[in-house]
Amino acid sequence: MAISSVLVVGAGELGVAILRSLWQHPDHFCLSVLLRPSSIASSDPTKVADLNKLRSWGVAFVAGDLTDNTEDQLSEIFSAFDLVIGCTGFVNGPGTQLKLTRSVLAAGVHFYIPWQFGVDYDAIGRGSGHDLFDEQLDVRDLLRSQQRTRWAILSTGMFTSFLFTPAMGIVDIGVPSVRALGSWDTAVTVTAPYDIGQITAELVARPDSFANTPIFVAGDTLTYAALADIVERLVGKPVTRSLLTVEEARSNLSRDPDNALFKYYIVFGQGRGVAWDKTKTWNAQLGIPVLNAEQWARKHLALTGP
Repeated sequence: MAISSVLVVGAGELGVAILRSLWQHPDHFCLSVLLRPSSIASSDPTKVADLNKLRSWGVAFVAGDLTDNTEDQLSEIFSAFDLVIGCTGFVNGPGTQLKLTRSVLAAGVHFYIPWQFGVDYDAIGRGSGHDLFDEQLDVRDLLRSQQRTRWAILSTGMFTSFLFTPAMGIVDIGVPSVRALGSWDTAVTVTAPYDIGQITAELVARPDSFANTPIFVAGDTLTYAALADIVERLVGKPVTRSLLTVEEARSNLSRDPDNALFKYYIVFGQGRGVAWDKTKTWNAQLGIPVLNAEQWARKHLALTGP
């Protein structure tokens, strides 16, 4: 069956990128977004502008809250749609992704794309450095235990912007510096949210591609050594290079067990399930144009180099 009505859960950076791409796609989709009632009624000028942009795309607002609403209440909301796309991230805390998935399945939604835009949780396995990753495996187990709802997971790697955000502690263009996680030969896959939006829209237009399995996509796959070389080209001078080993990241986490950044450092430093061959990805096979890491940086960063 074709997908007509789509509900995106959350309107953060990725949710908006997906809604934009679905709106721009030549196929016609009836678009809705699940937002907290307080967000829909907000008088904050920035939020009002964001809502007006969504309205201009023909997006309908559906009031709902993943924390306050029960699973039955969420299921009632979801039952009106052919496809639900989770775009909430981890901000709502433990249990949210399972609650969302159980609600989708109970509603009998035909198609589902859960919030798994990231690493290959199957390859990483349970007991990784990040506690919320085990819940992502619970979601996969739940999806694989049923046949009623067809699903697809888009494994995208890290958002490209995260590589270049100083707060992430990997690249600081202003210094300039690059920190490798694990080793300089460790690889990481990255994809920009805008490109994830385009890829998701193509997936929605191809419902036969919902094969109850992860789909691997990528904007780029590169080692930290290659990343440092890219930064040197961007700024036109040598960069300070430092290395954070997995052992050092574990030691840091033991002293600061609530620091989510150290949890990510452990997972990405191990290098398992965080990188794949970009030439073999779904978007490469379809010829969907995407930005690699250097192209993204030249487009989005204020650079002083060549």
